[in-house]
Amino acid sequence: MTHAGRIIDAIAAALAGISPLEALSVALALVSSLQEVKRSRWCWVTGGLASAIAIYLYASARLPMQASLQVYYVVISAYGYWHWSKDQGEATRVVTLWPPWKNLLACLATVAVSALTARWLASETRAAWPFLDSLTTWGSLLATWLMARVKLETWVYWVAIDSTLAFLSAAQGLYLFALLSIVYLGVSAVGFAGWLKIYRHPLPAS
Repeated sequence: MTHAGRIIDAIAAALAGISPLEALSVALALVSSLQEVKRSRWCWVTGGLASAIAIYLYASARLPMQASLQVYYVVISAYGYWHWSKDQGEATRVVTLWPPWKNLLACLATVAVSALTARWLASETRAAWPFLDSLTTWGSLLATWLMARVKLETWVYWVAIDSTLAFLSAAQGLYLFALLSIVYLGVSAVGFAGWLKIYRHPLPAS
């Protein structure tokens, strides 16, 4: 068998081992990401359901920070739906930007808190990737908050986060989640372009 054939067989075997729960979570997450690009408030409903399922999956894969992150996603989904529903959603879904100093402080704080969390995970848990698990978790908290507040730079944060999560998920055998993270990179590019257009030429949200 050729090297390419072995790779294809390995991928096929990995995909065959994907659980129905992981497939359902990924499907809901994909729907949610497309709704985010369109600034539809229903993205928070589908995203919340996807995260509820992912809590169990990440905990089983020994990524405790990612599991905890999914709990946060469920909570922020309720807030996001409420915030995007106020005033028929038009005023609350205007795309804006943080000033550079806020982004710099947010990044520095995220790295600092991640380093502290990683030390605790390394000594007290069986976490597989303490620092990367922590960094993507705290970074995702920030990016999700920016998403709820309709900040343009949220998509830039997601590019960095999803690149790392693709590696983490694949390394721990969550291949469909890894593929989802790669798909998210494309969604983030589309989302950034779409939101940038709205930022420059504000239009009422549908």
